[in-house]
Amino acid sequence: MTDTQPAPAALEPARIRTIILSIGALLFLAALDQTIVSTALPTIVADLGGLEHLSWVVTAYILASTIAAPLYGKLGDLYGRRNTVFVSVGLFLLGSALAGAATSMTWLIASRALQGLGGGGLFVLALSVIGDVIPPKDRGKTQGIFAATFSISSVIGPLIGGWFVEAFTWHWIFYINVPIGIAAVVGFATAFEPTGRRTRHVIDWWGAAALSLTLASVTLATSLGGATFAWDSVQILGLAALAIVGAVAFFMIEQRAEEPILPLRLFRINVFWVTSAMSMVTGAAMFGGITFLPIYLQLSQGASPTVSGLMLIPMTAGILVSSILSGRFMSRTGKYKMLPVFGMGMLALGFLLLTGLQPDTSTAEFAARLVVVGLGLGAIFPVLTTSVQNAVDRTELGTATAAGLMFRQVGGSVAVAAFGALFAARMASQVSGAGEAFAGGAGLELGPQSLAGLPENVRALIGDAVATSIHPIFLIAAGLAMIGFFLSLVLQEIHLANRMVPKGE
Repeated sequence: MTDTQPAPAALEPARIRTIILSIGALLFLAALDQTIVSTALPTIVADLGGLEHLSWVVTAYILASTIAAPLYGKLGDLYGRRNTVFVSVGLFLLGSALAGAATSMTWLIASRALQGLGGGGLFVLALSVIGDVIPPKDRGKTQGIFAATFSISSVIGPLIGGWFVEAFTWHWIFYINVPIGIAAVVGFATAFEPTGRRTRHVIDWWGAAALSLTLASVTLATSLGGATFAWDSVQILGLAALAIVGAVAFFMIEQRAEEPILPLRLFRINVFWVTSAMSMVTGAAMFGGITFLPIYLQLSQGASPTVSGLMLIPMTAGILVSSILSGRFMSRTGKYKMLPVFGMGMLALGFLLLTGLQPDTSTAEFAARLVVVGLGLGAIFPVLTTSVQNAVDRTELGTATAAGLMFRQVGGSVAVAAFGALFAARMASQVSGAGEAFAGGAGLELGPQSLAGLPENVRALIGDAVATSIHPIFLIAAGLAMIGFFLSLVLQEIHLANRMVPKGE
């Protein structure tokens, strides 16, 4: 028995601004921690050892946050967003403090998993809280800002991580979360007040367990497949079987649950199932396609890790401009359907333009193509959340929000794994005649520093091979965007109200 979420009532503008700033800061930290550790990994390994477990520093966070997201969505609906924000922030900050104090790789990985359990809640709750305090017609502006925040934090994460390692120590990559997180949650607590009401709920523990098993199996299979284990290994096939069993069990349980963790009736709502499908293909295109841009920049054009991060800023700028304009459009007109139609079209065009990348592509040309991708993404993200929150009952707002994030994360995980396998296979065939430098695929593990020590003709060969191998990835990403384009054509448009509408009205 605990607080339910606040009733939909108008709040003072100052309180709303405090809530948005606090939640935005927490979302920034959670998104930042997906990528901030990447550039610090070599330093961490040199300090703690455990090279064979290196990938788990990243995987543990992504796995835990993917599993936790739908659970927080439902718990927020049942027990109120305020209490669940406190739980997720507490876990995230505790995990951050423990990660900063880690003295072994096992300790660090366990702390990152704890961070992820909190971070997954912050992703969902940040977007859900907006549905509690802002009328549907005005949510687009805030969702657009949050989409830009997520994008910026993901891009600058490696840059900030590298700066902390050089200026301080890698421990501060995690410690810095604590003071910022505490300040943000204090601001949230003072502005987002409880209602004082109490109610009793039945938690769908079996459904939560089945969904967690499914998501964990999919995430682990796509993270470890082709890297730690072969795709046809017993381990990966076993995880695939577990995912199927978990999914079947989940659907059976949800049909009988009193308060299901993800009500299957939501899939009968046009806006819900269309935006869920769009989230999956957008996540697949975005994460699957953009993940390989730094590889192209570093191995094909010879850019340093820091420079390659800076060269992704045009995409962030495109997202920022497009998401803010999209939010203003929704606020002014109460409409949203044309935005994903435009966004998916631009995203497909942007990835098609990226298929023309060559080792000698100029910085200006590269930036222009990235801007097109960013403009597309910025027009899609705010709509996916705003439209589904407007279409479902307020008591299921968090659940519906979490579902979109879950589908985006799963789509991204699967695409990154599939595109990685395709890229590795094409690289192997491209450099097969390059001699002993690539025997056993060793050349595929080259970094910018080792690349600089190779003869010029070998560097040129690698640059051409990377550019050629990456083209099919962008072509498939464009195809995924076109699927999203056709999905956007059947998206139902429900006018965005300019006031909060209580349940049953």
